[in-house]
Amino acid sequence: MTDQMIATRPINGIDVPAIDAMVAQIQADPDKAIARFRVKTRWTGQTRSETVIEGYELGGEAVARRFKVAADEPTELLGGNSAPNPQELLMTALNACMTVGYVSQAAIHGIALDLMEIETQGQLDLRGVLGLDESVPPGYRQLDYTVRIGGDGTPEQFEAIHQAVMKTSPNFFNLNQPICMNGRLEIV
Repeated sequence: MTDQMIATRPINGIDVPAIDAMVAQIQADPDKAIARFRVKTRWTGQTRSETVIEGYELGGEAVARRFKVAADEPTELLGGNSAPNPQELLMTALNACMTVGYVSQAAIHGIALDLMEIETQGQLDLRGVLGLDESVPPGYRQLDYTVRIGGDGTPEQFEAIHQAVMKTSPNFFNLNQPICMNGRLEIV
């Protein structure tokens, strides 16, 4: 991957030499590659919740951050319609993660982008969500997405970038296969 890093100036806002430096650090010390993320979500009434992000850990070092993300259901699903719902946030997280991949891969290949957007959709059956029919899953069987990308690359380069993103995007990986969920209940 680093053989292709040709830029010395930011492309698509990505500092390509910084990617090369990060790769070198990780190759020298694989512990630098470990990233741990944590969020805390609290119910705030009706179907609304707020999630707080206070930081993450990279290579064993804590990095402070402070963000708050709200979620709610639309009124038709008994919510207050005050924020995106969890399904929209799930798709948002998927698209945002893949967008980083497309933009970074394009920069690594020296391709300046004019357009980069992803449209994702999925269909849920509320019979599964409401527990009305055990044969109906409560989640998605598939998500369909379309990537629209344009810039000074060739179709072959964009196809290679697309394949690389599907191979390396954490959220694509997470949603494209089962993940072991280790839940623990604490009664307070």
